[in-house]
Amino acid sequence: MAFIRRKPREQQLQLYSKERFSLLLLNLEEYYFEQHTANHIQRKGSQNERKIRGSLKICSKSVIFEPDAISQPIIKIPLRDCIKIGKHGENGANRHFAKAVSGGISLVFSQVYFIKEHNIVAPYKIERGTMEYVFELDVSGKVEDVVETLLQLHRASCLDKLGDQTAMITAILQSRLARTSFDKNRFQSVSEKLHMECKAEMVTPLVTNPGHVCITDTTLYFQPLNGYPKPMVQITLHDVRRIYKRRHGLMPLGLEVFCTEDDLCSDIYLKFYERQDRDGLYFYIAAYLEHHVAERTAEGYTLQWQRGLLSNYQYLLHLNTLADRSCNDLSQYPVFPWVVGDYSSSELDLSNPGTFRDLSKPVGALNKERLERLLTRYQEMAEPKFMYGSHYSSPGYVLFYLVRIAPEYMLCLQNGRFDNADRMFNSIAETWKNCLDGATDFKELIPEFYGDDVSFLVNSLKLDLGKRQGGQMVDDVELPPWARSPEDFLRKSRDALESDYVSEHLHEWIDLVFGYKQKGRDAVGAHNVFHPVTYEGGVDLNSIEDPDEKVAMLTQILEFGQTPKQLFVTPHPRRITPKFKSLFQPSSYNASTADSPGEESFEDLTEESRTLAWSNITRLQLHEQHKIHKEAVTGIAVSRSGSSVFTTSQDSTLKMFSKESKMLQRSISFSNMALSSCLLLPGDATVVSSSWDNNVYFYSIAFGRRQDTLMGHDDAVSKICWHDNRLYSASWDSTVKVWSGVPAEMPGSRRHQFDLLAELEHDVSVDTISLSAASTLLVSGTKEGTVTIWDLTAATILHQIPCHSGTVCDTAFSPDSRHVLSAGEDGCLNVVDVQTGMLISSMTSDKPQRCFLWDGNSVLSGSQSGELLVWDLLGGKIRERIQGHTGAVTCMWMNEQCSRVITGGEDRQIMFWKLQC
Repeated sequence: MAFIRRKPREQQLQLYSKERFSLLLLNLEEYYFEQHTANHIQRKGSQNERKIRGSLKICSKSVIFEPDAISQPIIKIPLRDCIKIGKHGENGANRHFAKAVSGGISLVFSQVYFIKEHNIVAPYKIERGTMEYVFELDVSGKVEDVVETLLQLHRASCLDKLGDQTAMITAILQSRLARTSFDKNRFQSVSEKLHMECKAEMVTPLVTNPGHVCITDTTLYFQPLNGYPKPMVQITLHDVRRIYKRRHGLMPLGLEVFCTEDDLCSDIYLKFYERQDRDGLYFYIAAYLEHHVAERTAEGYTLQWQRGLLSNYQYLLHLNTLADRSCNDLSQYPVFPWVVGDYSSSELDLSNPGTFRDLSKPVGALNKERLERLLTRYQEMAEPKFMYGSHYSSPGYVLFYLVRIAPEYMLCLQNGRFDNADRMFNSIAETWKNCLDGATDFKELIPEFYGDDVSFLVNSLKLDLGKRQGGQMVDDVELPPWARSPEDFLRKSRDALESDYVSEHLHEWIDLVFGYKQKGRDAVGAHNVFHPVTYEGGVDLNSIEDPDEKVAMLTQILEFGQTPKQLFVTPHPRRITPKFKSLFQPSSYNASTADSPGEESFEDLTEESRTLAWSNITRLQLHEQHKIHKEAVTGIAVSRSGSSVFTTSQDSTLKMFSKESKMLQRSISFSNMALSSCLLLPGDATVVSSSWDNNVYFYSIAFGRRQDTLMGHDDAVSKICWHDNRLYSASWDSTVKVWSGVPAEMPGSRRHQFDLLAELEHDVSVDTISLSAASTLLVSGTKEGTVTIWDLTAATILHQIPCHSGTVCDTAFSPDSRHVLSAGEDGCLNVVDVQTGMLISSMTSDKPQRCFLWDGNSVLSGSQSGELLVWDLLGGKIRERIQGHTGAVTCMWMNEQCSRVITGGEDRQIMFWKLQC
């Protein structure tokens, strides 16, 4: 079970323990204030008495006595059921008994609960009728104070309106907190510097514990007001890995701290009374983490999941955490999908799509007949409308699954009772059938169904959970025929979650629970509409003035369950699986030229060398450098043999440099305006250059002269691309133009013939463009930071994404054309999913990255600082900084094997780099 996962297994299963009291013995929203060592005085006659040693707990709605002897039950007396509270022997009490009980507190009441007799977890026993219990405090001088406290709390419990009760108890609590402060003697070091101190509550499932929070330059502390379960909780800031703001009770007052990367269970969850206290603590810790730990976003995890670095299970855990789901808050417990739909077969066939549940539909829409009835009711319903009267995740559903490992939580939630035996979690198949057919049952699953701890399926505690109508006792959960054991069930469930089918369809379920189908018209269309109070922003508690109404609304929300925070507002990208890996890729495989069996193709060898090269890209070393221009270098093109390097510059020249002789061979000037980019046409006979004078120039290498000029724009041409006799030109005139180019039969014999095929219009200047591998897609980046993905077959926009706060410096598709990477003047590197247009990763550097190369996972970028930076996109970090130019790196080229790189910079130099493997 997630929220007790940190305890050793033996401790979880131990039936008897010295510590029997827990906050779970309190009512929901009740506080434990103080305890006193005392004796419970029992009388067997007027002259006989019996003392039971133990501890008297004063709580906001009850008095609890925990005997030292585990054979004796814990006694719980609700204050609302008290008839008289006072010092024993006063106001007509038995005076002959008063001398023996000088420190006695008398409680006269009409109802009492007996709990955990012989330390056995079982439904509470209730005794009714007028009774008097006397408790003798060890410190008799405290009797008057305790009686006064009990009388005050009794008055609060007896108020007619629930809102008034809550207000009075809250006032008592705040008064106690105000009279105490954090004990600074508990600092770990005398050199610690206090940053802030405030009041808060530590949140655990179903209960909260008030106290004082203190943060220093090294440590986060929480000191419970009651000293329970220990006097101090402390977390060293150096150990913190993640921190999240939380909604608690629909209010933005929560803060959860993790000292692990992947664990579902946090190290502490705090709820503050003032939002500014929460935010102040968050920003202090976040600023500390900024220098130690990379921040994670949903989008960053999406890229890792798509590329296979995260499993489906891990990705769902991260999404739950980011969507305010916490194992410390049962109304927002992590939610996982049913993925298997076959619980009757003897074998589980994960290759058969019929084995699985339809992940594109919520549970309530899986049964067509039931859905029709629900939709009929929905159409007839007055506003606000909802399709489902219950939620897919609530405290009751969580504990329905976990009752065998967390019985005390169930007893706490249900006022000391277990559910009816026939409504218990008895069978996997039975539960699934009820979710399909039940009129009000639409629940999903919890992470435990895909974990490795079988304890929630097995009645290891030997709990008496009742007898079913058929006469059988509720014991272990009945497994489907295809599961040989609880361990086998979890293993096969996890295999199903990670199967190809689920990987191909999980994004559809994410759209429903965390994504764009969670709210609005898309939710209606997907039959995914729940009660308005379950949604973030569905209720503004601050606008409810009536205290009773506010308490009732909060109780309803907490018990009904809450919809996760919406993480995505556009369709979620699908995972890259073998079936979809070449979604936008051209097929380079030709059956007629395939190698004989057992031999590797040249393409396979090249791909292997590329992968190896990129894995060692941090070993790039400067081989030689040459200053051949008078201004910044803007473009690099290299002949297929690698012997000739062509460069353009803002000095208006195109230069040809010999790699072999290390000599400048040619310098060509077409006008007095800067050249912005260059490329070599297939065959290496012609160099094409774009210019700020609005033109594109074609230069014949063999004939050594300008072959043609394309005057196609009204402002500077910023970037050009070429593929399959088509020229793509981007310009500051706010267009990208597509031209059909027919090269001359003989170089220099006649001019190219160009026809305008398409004009892709933008709102502002276009600074960069790039083509997908198949040249069916084009991505453009503008002066105002917009990245646009175009479908070239129809000359239409697929997606337009405002990615950057300044000019887009460079853009490029990943080799599989599934993603687009853009670098901006704002210092950000952003990854966009091509299929959905979703921004799925964003990383920031201290300086803008002017140009880059990437393989889909790693990036080699040229920085404004002159460095080459190696980025690990999946790990969300910069792996290496390589010293290079003395000014900004402005352009880059890489050979097909990814083993050689040439860079150009504002320092007028071109640098040749080699990979040292």
